[in-house]
This record gives sequence, structure tokens and C-alpha cells, in this order.
Amino acid sequence: MSSAPLFSDRAHAGEELAQVLLTQIAELEMTMGEMVSPVVYALPRGGIPVAVPVARRLNCPLDIVVAKKITTPQNPELAIGAVTSDGQVLWAQQRLWGRLKATLRQTALRHAQDKAQAQLAEFAPGCSPVNPQGRLALVVDDGIATGMTMIAATQALKEQHPHQIWICTPVAPAGLIKCLGRFCDRLVILETPDDFLSVSRFYGKFPQVNTDEALAYLQKYNHLPDQQ
Repeated sequence: MSSAPLFSDRAHAGEELAQVLLTQIAELEMTMGEMVSPVVYALPRGGIPVAVPVARRLNCPLDIVVAKKITTPQNPELAIGAVTSDGQVLWAQQRLWGRLKATLRQTALRHAQDKAQAQLAEFAPGCSPVNPQGRLALVVDDGIATGMTMIAATQALKEQHPHQIWICTPVAPAGLIKCLGRFCDRLVILETPDDFLSVSRFYGKFPQVNTDEALAYLQKYNHLPDQQ
């Protein structure tokens, strides 16, 4: 891989992703013989600055879906699963959590879901929830490293019966493509490098997106007043 980053920042990645999505949605409409109605769902926080230009170019609603990794105090860097704010759970391979007692596993699950619910509440002032039933749900993040939070998010959206779910991201490891493809109707991934390591290495600028900044993106796009 070239030493030059693939994307200057999240906004640039979002513009590139939007262009590809415009083409693919137009092709889908040609195949179906009718217009489709997309809804963009961002995974906060980092997915929001990528999702905003996508929603803007598609002229469609923007909402969020929150999923958090399930970890343990003994090893907070190791994800043993993921859970959404509404309780959709995805466990990693059993070798990662198989030795955990059931009580510890449930404690870790509750802690992660509490975090997801708290984050959803933080971003509620910037969201105008949309019913995705029968629509094209585009789930957007700034990159996918393990896929667990993205998969949990798509599973949660399936409960709302969209017409199709597309996983959309600027970059993800080539080794995840087969796995991710089982949980969506289409993958839209701009770059799939073999030598991955981390999402940040593919961006020129990749600062942490804080809650206030992410909320401001949502409020501005959805034309909602600042609640502070």
C-alpha cells in the first residue's frame, strides 16, 4: 500500500462514498424499475462526519444506530461481542469468552448496553427518527476493523424491516468481506487492504470526534435547535 493516506479526512471519505452510492442506487433503480427511498444510519461517533455528506448527496434522512463492544475489566481492549442500545447482541468466537462465567458475561453485556443507551440519549436531540420499513437502509461508519459493532447494528435494523440493508464504509479489511456480506444485502466498501492494522492509518487527519461535535453535525443536518 502507498504511504499516502487514502482519505484526507472523514468528510472527504464521505464524499467519495456518496459518489459510489449514487451510482449504485441509480443502477438498483434501473434494475427494479422504480425509485428507492434511502435512509442513512451513522454509527456514532466517528461515522457521523462520514454519513453527513452521504445523506446530503442522496438528499435523504440521517439517523443513528448505536452499538458498543462488549469487553471485560480484565481486558478492556479485547471485544468479546457487541450490543445495540435496543439489546441486539452479537458474541465473538467462543474462544474469546468461553472461559467467562455466565454472571461475568451478563455483567459485561449489561455494562455495554448501558453505554449504548446512554449514547443514544446523548444524540437524541440531534435525531429525527425515521421508520425504515420498506426503505433502503445505508449503515455508515468511518471504517470497520472487527465488524462486530457494524454487524450488531445491521441486525438491529433488520427488526424494523427495511427493503434492503447496505453496509457502507470507506475502508475495511479484505479478510472481513465474506463475513460482513452474510449480514447485509450489499457491501459498499471503497478500499479493502490486506495490510490493515487500524482504520486511522488510512486517513490524513483522524481526530477523535467528541460528543458535542457529533451532535452538532446531526443538529445542523436535521435543522434541529441546539438544546444546550
